[in-house]
Amino acid sequence: MGVGLVALAACDMPVTPPSTSPKARPTNLKPTPTPHATGPSVRSQNMARYYSRVQANLLAQGLLRSGGGGVDTPYSDNDLLRNFERIAFYDEYERNRGLARSNGQAGGLRKWTTPVRMKVEFGDSVPEAQRKTDVQNVVAYADRLARITGHPISAGTTQDANFHVLIVGEDDRGAAVTRIQQLVPNINQSSVLLFQTLPRSIHCLVVAFSDTKDDHTYRRAIAFIRAEHPDLMRRSCIHEELAQGLGLANDSPRARPSIFNDDDEFALLTTHDEELLRLLYSPRLTPGMTAEEARPILRELIAQRGIGPS
Repeated sequence: MGVGLVALAACDMPVTPPSTSPKARPTNLKPTPTPHATGPSVRSQNMARYYSRVQANLLAQGLLRSGGGGVDTPYSDNDLLRNFERIAFYDEYERNRGLARSNGQAGGLRKWTTPVRMKVEFGDSVPEAQRKTDVQNVVAYADRLARITGHPISAGTTQDANFHVLIVGEDDRGAAVTRIQQLVPNINQSSVLLFQTLPRSIHCLVVAFSDTKDDHTYRRAIAFIRAEHPDLMRRSCIHEELAQGLGLANDSPRARPSIFNDDDEFALLTTHDEELLRLLYSPRLTPGMTAEEARPILRELIAQRGIGPS
């Protein structure tokens, strides 16, 4: 937050001694409180205008599609296998190093083995009407994710939530960072710095935390979504970050139709992405499994779905 320094210019005026002696200040006299600014800050307003332009430009290009795919976006069983391996076994960013790009090495499969309990939390600056819409979207999406994966996933007001969805504005950034440190007391400093200095080019993000005894089993996640986004972009962030927080951590330029692709063609979860989630939460795929170990199982699972050859 920038601090504005106000300089007052003074004129040279003759000084006249007071005609009376100064009196003691009455004990019951209190200074008039300085009125607080209401509404979002200039920075937050500028951010909202910026993202409105971004959404308008994407829509004008035919992007941010919400139909889930169509006849123009076919995919084969080989496409699905390739995309799953790239999205589930690789990372977009280096772990515990903020926005440093991944080294490109495959890792073990990661997923939740316990129920996922989501809770939406808002910054003080978020209007009540927007809160109602966002909660409805998260609850409906959690129900959809549960149906797709067969894994217990819910959203509500539970006090024992383990997947926190923070929807906050620029004016709430400091309070949000404090809340994140409360949720994850041992969070590393690079992750804290990421939330503190997130550039506007990053629309939203999710950080998932693994079990201390098992690096591939998720136990907690925090999604960070900007309140300044217009409705569709905010819902798009909900779809992508909540799905990625389940274990689909990477993006791929070859994944189509998919939200796990940085081209912004699709705003909402697609039929292709539903298949990825079904595969991830098959009981036959276990945390820590390598791509080589999972590949024959994936081929069988995909064949059972009847996706079809390339």
